[in-house]
This record gives sequence, structure tokens and C-alpha cells, in this order.
Amino acid sequence: MSSTKTIGIIGGGQLGQMMAISAIYMGHKVITLDPASDCPSSRVSEVIAAPYDDVDALRQLADRCDILTYEFENVDADGLDAVIKDGQLPQGTELLRISQNRIFEKDFLSNKAQVTVAPYKVVTSSLDLEDIDLSKNYVLKTATGGYDGHGQKVITSAEDLEEANALANSAECVLEEFVNFDLEISVIVSGNGKDVTVFPVQENIHRNNILSKTIVPARISDRLADRAKAIAVKIAEQLNLSGTLCVEMFATADDIIVNEIAPRPHNSGHYSIEACDFSQFDTHILGVLGAPLPAINLHEHAVMLNVLGQHVEAAERYVTENPSAHLHMYGKLEAKHNRKMGHVTLFSNEPDNVVEFGKGIDF
Repeated sequence: MSSTKTIGIIGGGQLGQMMAISAIYMGHKVITLDPASDCPSSRVSEVIAAPYDDVDALRQLADRCDILTYEFENVDADGLDAVIKDGQLPQGTELLRISQNRIFEKDFLSNKAQVTVAPYKVVTSSLDLEDIDLSKNYVLKTATGGYDGHGQKVITSAEDLEEANALANSAECVLEEFVNFDLEISVIVSGNGKDVTVFPVQENIHRNNILSKTIVPARISDRLADRAKAIAVKIAEQLNLSGTLCVEMFATADDIIVNEIAPRPHNSGHYSIEACDFSQFDTHILGVLGAPLPAINLHEHAVMLNVLGQHVEAAERYVTENPSAHLHMYGKLEAKHNRKMGHVTLFSNEPDNVVEFGKGIDF
């Protein structure tokens, strides 16, 4: 039997593109399902152009592929359940459902995985906001559909309640207390259904709720770093994880608090393409194939900078002036403001000297 597989990827954005590149390097064939025939993955794979909830298109993908995976959470779990054959989607649809809904996610993290999360409450209408203690700060997030700051409202005073009430009346929400943290961090972990492998702890800096800069290794104590990795592994083992998972966390002076999980490779793990001996995309493909997983080694300290639509020209100039920097452009046809267009990775053990785009090198 041939070891070459046909891998179907649901989602043709940059994550799907980079998954496909890893799969192709390993000798596999890739077919992508995406609404846009000119999506980033179209540069490296065949594309079935159809909406993510088109069950006929999902069935066509399933019929043509040995293994299926997804590059983001907003995939129709019911549609997948209707078409997948036994074992064809190693990540499963339960993980999708957990990560699609913040209420399910909080319940899984706090009750099943038994890890520390920020204090929260489920909000089903504005009535649930009437008695909140406004001496504390909160963020109200819709249970489904939010990303990069969409579907969120920060509450720091009574003036914020009008917008918060409107959000609460429009959808089920989760109200989280703000955590006093030192750093935002994340850990990438990959599994093959039996074993897991874990990446270094990443330090993340966000601007306008969009990741701007990742520093590896994170500037936290070894004790906290070990704790963060152990938490990620605990979550992965609770899920019998296949493929790559990102666990986003807050590091306080003496503890790690889990914020959320993403059931796929993650923006904060892009540095691994150059900075580690295996990337998060390599281990994702190995994981969904059920193949043995390598231990991960970080070659050098690294920094990753996101390139948004307004940064494209600055990024191109930057790598001309810094030829040791690695530029990845995703092939998106339109450079919209705040749209992720690419990233730059460079090796540096002086991360504060690596200036984010838009903060001094956005000419």
C-alpha cells in the first residue's frame, strides 16, 4: 500500500496554505475546500470552490481524500459528521464544537481538563449584566463567531453597558473578568492520537486585538514555562489530540491562566517554520496521519512580526534592509487594512530591538 495520502483541508487561507506546503514536502497530495477559487492555498493545491457548509462539496472532498483536516474553527461540524467515514477526520468534530463556542470551551477547560481559567459567567441576555460589580473590569464575548476582537465589548464603567447590553441581547455571551497578567503567552502542542510533542512557550503582543509580535522563548521563568507546557499537554491528552492545538494563556507573577484554545496551527507558531527543526504545520500533518512525532528543538531565539495590509510595502523594504529576515507573503489578492497578509521571522535574542510594523518601520 502506498504511503502517499490525499489530504483534504477545509479552509484555504494562510494556515491551509502552510499545512499544504508541509504535506506536499512529505510527498502527499492536497485538495482544499474554500469559497474562493483564488484563495492562498490555490497556489499550492487543487481547490474545490464552495461554501464551508455545502454538504455536497464536503462529501466530494471526503470521497476524494484519505484524511481530512481543517485550518480554522468556523467549519460546519454537522455537515462534516454527515460525510466523514470512520477515522477520516482524526481531530474529530467534538473538538470543533468545543472551540466554536466559548461556553462549551470554558466548561471543557475548567471542568474536564481542570485547568485554571479567568473567572467568568454565562450571559444569555442583558438581565445577566444588571448586578455586575463595576469596580472590576470585564470583557463580554459572543459565544460563537468572534475573532481578532470582533464580537467583543470591554466593560470598564457604566458607560460601556449600553453597547454591552445590546451585544448580550443579540447572542449568547461569556463575561470574563479581566486578569492582571504580566504577559500573554501561548503554547503549541501536537498529538497523533497517542503521543504529544510540545513547542517552546511563545510570548505574544497584540495591537487592536490582532497579534502583532511573537517572541520565542517567552520571557518568563523556567518554572512558569514548564507549567505552561504541562497545562498544554494536559489539555491535549484530555482531547486525545490529533494534529496541532494552540493554547492561549496569561502569565501572572506566579501562575498560568488559560484563556482559550485553537484546534489548529496558530499565528503565534509561525516562527517555527525557520526557528525549529519541525514546524507546527509539519507536526500537524504528521499528527493527523497518526505518524510518530519528533521532539521539538528551537534553533535560536526568534521574533515573528505580522504583516497587515497597511504594512506590506514597509515589510518588503524591511527585508531588503535586513536580508537575514524571512518574509512569508500569503498570496492574498487585496491588501485590506488590518488583514493578515504575511509575516516576517528573524533570529534575535534582543526582541525589544525588533520593532513591530506600524511602530516605527511603517514609513
